[in-house]
Amino acid sequence: MKLFNKAFLAASVMCLSSAIASAQVASYPDNLPKDYLTKEFHAGRRQALRDLMPANSVAVVFSYPERVFSKDVNYVYHQNPDMYYFSGYKEADAMLLIFKEMQGSGDSTYNEILFVRKRNAAQEQWTGRRLGVEGAKTRLGFKRVYNGEDFAKLPLDFKKFSTVIYDEMPDAIDGDEGLADLVKTFKTKVNVPDIDKALMADLSLIGQRGTPSNIARILAYIKPRLDGEAYKNSALIQELVAKPDSATLMDVKAKIKVAYGATGAFAAYTTALRGIKTPEELALIGKAVQISSLAHAEVMRAIKPTSGEQELEGIFMYMHKKYGAEDEGYPPIVGAGANGCILHYEENNVPKVDNQLVLMDVGTEYHGYSADVTRTVPASGKFTEDQKAIYQLVYDAQEEVFKLCKQGVKYASLEQKTGEVLAAGLIKLGIIKDAKELRTYYPHGVSHHMGLDVHDKGEYAGNLEEGMVITVEPGIYIPAGSPCDKKWWNIGVRIEDDVVIGKDKCTILSADAPRKWQDVEKTAAEKSIFKK
Repeated sequence: MKLFNKAFLAASVMCLSSAIASAQVASYPDNLPKDYLTKEFHAGRRQALRDLMPANSVAVVFSYPERVFSKDVNYVYHQNPDMYYFSGYKEADAMLLIFKEMQGSGDSTYNEILFVRKRNAAQEQWTGRRLGVEGAKTRLGFKRVYNGEDFAKLPLDFKKFSTVIYDEMPDAIDGDEGLADLVKTFKTKVNVPDIDKALMADLSLIGQRGTPSNIARILAYIKPRLDGEAYKNSALIQELVAKPDSATLMDVKAKIKVAYGATGAFAAYTTALRGIKTPEELALIGKAVQISSLAHAEVMRAIKPTSGEQELEGIFMYMHKKYGAEDEGYPPIVGAGANGCILHYEENNVPKVDNQLVLMDVGTEYHGYSADVTRTVPASGKFTEDQKAIYQLVYDAQEEVFKLCKQGVKYASLEQKTGEVLAAGLIKLGIIKDAKELRTYYPHGVSHHMGLDVHDKGEYAGNLEEGMVITVEPGIYIPAGSPCDKKWWNIGVRIEDDVVIGKDKCTILSADAPRKWQDVEKTAAEKSIFKK
């Protein structure tokens, strides 16, 4: 709870500044977890980026802005994953420059500069410690660090570089401490063209993730925005909408790369790097997934017909915190019955789940890395025959996809296999008559990359590679009113596991969350400290 609003706080800081100007803010404690990523890891990632960058180039990464949750209370801050990946810096109002070649001369050479939030003893007493210039040098290993306000005065001519590589500009606004000025100054120095942010995000989506097998879903996703002026005036969007075939897609993707080369190059380089996890990253992802899996198992033990969706969410939160996770990787989904048929249901406010299936898509975040685990559990502890039939079909599809999760397999083949198994099963159950009807009950994809983002950067158009971490998440959702026998209505089942791609097979990280229907029932019959 915040005690005062921002205006009062600002006035208080001004009044107190002279009295505590020399006060020392407490240094960072030494009793923190010992498994954070090291400064050597982040330095290695910067070098890996340089290895991909063209000659005479510079890459620019901004922090994310802070945002107001309610009046004078901010959302818990979450750093731009790329900024964290390349620097380890977790605060707002920052910018990182990574140069391909050494700059300067003599003893003053450098190939990276970090601009950080300025130390402010009075402000830090209210809102927490800041690394500042010296902290970034000692803790993060940077040699050249400045306060953000110094960027405007830095005698750096971006025009001398053949290529300036950057991502979409963060949505900084006046009032963001330093970030708005950093972005404004950078745009001026580099002459960054203005483009509608939603359009740029959708063009990036098409450029990075568009494949012949998913372009129809992507166009359906952006359809609500097609009436916007920026979209009507986008020749690239209109070309793809007019003829959404594979040849047009490849042509549009090539044009996106040419038209938005700076952001396209940044996306390409970071996708190549973040799509393959290092051993250090795999350790943290494994920990996040293990914590999430233990939480799912405990919820299976605790669930009962009188449980509420929010109550079950609370058990997840307790388990995550108990085992050291800092946050959730995404808003928890705990949907009973009809709610389980809503893919991203987030209200979680039904007070009593009754004798229904409860679909729970909940994954924690550990040291920045997200898990993504889903289990579907009968609140009674026992599946009905109809529920079991749908559950087994989803399980069978997942098992078949696991067999394909190895190096060299085309990513698109995972979706193809999922469709084959689910369509055949639904036809056998009499729910559909033709495989073309599958998308009525299976509207999403079977897999995505995961890591610093729950939907992480990674290659979707090519083959699976060793070290990738992806989800495998087939699902069937039959809402009330569907064109099938009513006995199937309000059955929603998704089983989602996180796997590491190996040379010959995958490793399932989420094995601690029971998956077979027999094991789900067995676990549900066990005792839980949350079940009375």
